[in-house]
Amino acid sequence: MNFQHYFEQYWPFGALAIWWGYKWWNSKRIVTMLPELKNKGALFVDVRSAGEFASACAPGTINIPLPELGSRLAEIPKSVPVVLCCASGTRSGMAKLLLMKNGYRQVYNIGTWGKLLA
Repeated sequence: MNFQHYFEQYWPFGALAIWWGYKWWNSKRIVTMLPELKNKGALFVDVRSAGEFASACAPGTINIPLPELGSRLAEIPKSVPVVLCCASGTRSGMAKLLLMKNGYRQVYNIGTWGKLLA
């Protein structure tokens, strides 16, 4: 089989596997950093909807739904680490980009909120 033909036909699957692998690795890395982040006074922000947050959440998290995040930046200090979570890690990934665009430097996407229960 021709490698170039195989690559041209199946590269999206490889890219998806790499993306999922990165999300998994990065989330594991941040989970191991939780004790250090907590000692630094990290703020834990859940960017799921208010309804999702009300149904279940990790203790100590605040809820700022992703659509409201841009207008509520004043509630998030830039002087402490910010750990973001949601249902799958996608919305918290978008939230991380928004915060970094607005000058936040210590921003971590842990992925699913359940990982904060560790």
